[in-house]
Amino acid sequence: MYIAAQSVIDTFINTLLNSPAQQQTASEMPNQRDEAPDDSHGDLPCLEKLHSPTGSPPTSSLSGLMELENCVSNLSLAHEIVVNEDFRFKPNSPPTESLEGRVSEIVHRAFWDSLREQLNSDPPNYDHAVILLQEVKTMLQSLLLPGHVRLRSQLDEVLDMDLIQQEVDHGALDLHRLAGYVISTMASLCAPVRDPEVRALRDLRAPVELLREIFRVLGLMKTDMVNFTIQSLRPHLLQQAAQYERAKFQQILDKQPASLDNTTAWLQAAESEEASAVSSRSESPGPDSRGPVSASAILIRAYMCLLHWDPQDQKYPETVLMDRARLDALGRRLEMLVLEASVLLLTKAQCGGTVFSLQGFVGKLRQSVTALLEGSHTR
Repeated sequence: MYIAAQSVIDTFINTLLNSPAQQQTASEMPNQRDEAPDDSHGDLPCLEKLHSPTGSPPTSSLSGLMELENCVSNLSLAHEIVVNEDFRFKPNSPPTESLEGRVSEIVHRAFWDSLREQLNSDPPNYDHAVILLQEVKTMLQSLLLPGHVRLRSQLDEVLDMDLIQQEVDHGALDLHRLAGYVISTMASLCAPVRDPEVRALRDLRAPVELLREIFRVLGLMKTDMVNFTIQSLRPHLLQQAAQYERAKFQQILDKQPASLDNTTAWLQAAESEEASAVSSRSESPGPDSRGPVSASAILIRAYMCLLHWDPQDQKYPETVLMDRARLDALGRRLEMLVLEASVLLLTKAQCGGTVFSLQGFVGKLRQSVTALLEGSHTR
């Protein structure tokens, strides 16, 4: 039963990883060619044949690394979903001023300009428009639930690609009619927060702008669906989280036996410190007289060490590496509390109980200390 549950979790995580929040389809690339490139050009470098010793890729090690990467990715994403109640996918939109943002804008503009030229030609060229309609159909199908049997059948009937191709061949394609059906379907599937954006699509008349906005809103709807699925399955992930992560770490350990060396050293150091503390508390210290060290005490000491971890130390335990940001933030908060408590104790010792007992004095002093120490960890 557990193996089946783990398989379901892996399938779900792989689906999330393979479905980016904002999908960019291959048809958005301008000047797309279907023909295979001719390999007879003499000015191209000659690649070594695969049967030669130097040309054969290390398939076994490469596949092992890919499996390991997939295992780590699944583990990281599942862990984040479990521990972070506010985990959400966001649309992938690079900053406008970045190189990626500028390149993306240029490529998209070139594609839509090319599509506009094709539709405005005489007679209109609908080759890329048909490809886009196929992608719209695929995206709508991905939003359907198992119970949407009638809607799925209607979608296959209206967006019948063979029929659409026949309409193109006879010059009878009505893009606005198909777009109207697509918008109506989107309105029935979208979350309430997307209603204004879907309604705005009905006001667009230019086919290129209409298709571009349809793709943009469909991308947002896919993001909403992914986030809804995550929240729906999160309770089930919580039930299997410990067993799932243990199994994943075991898979990583099987592929890379040295992958948990830092964790081993971290726990051994905590065990040594706890044993020394137990010995120092004993009346007759010695290896034979001290009592056994409990596992819970070792874990407590180990996690306390994480709250004071040196940022320059690269040997962070692998099993808690996914939570390092949270643990570092908790450590900074602990440091702030210690400093605040120290200032309050010194103030009481120097000023006496009379001043310290004034109404609101402690609260104002604490606020002042917090404001002064804010951001001190970055200095």
